Amino acid sequence: MDTETLRLALKQVIDPELGINIIDLGLVYRLDISEQHVEIDLTMTSPACPMGELIVDDVEDKLRAILPASTALEVSLVWEPPWSPERMSPDARRWLGVE
Repeated sequence: MDTETLRLALKQVIDPELGINIIDLGLVYRLDISEQHVEIDLTMTSPACPMGELIVDDVEDKLRAILPASTALEVSLVWEPPWSPERMSPDARRWLGVE
């Protein structure tokens, strides 16, 4: 499994409040892959985000669907550094009107 394949799967995880995937929003901070282990650090747009648990569950579901059953998956919700709109892709910025 390679990073690009996992990123494509994560693009299917949509922030329900903004309607944009977590990759384009810049919510994925780290994606480490080894033969038997995948680790992901992600954040939310705000520590008070009510959708955090739902998004983490969706990340786990999307990745479990493509990872071999023997692969350990660790998804961590982190708050440092704080998320900012500068982390968004140009497409996401245009969509949200943030330039």
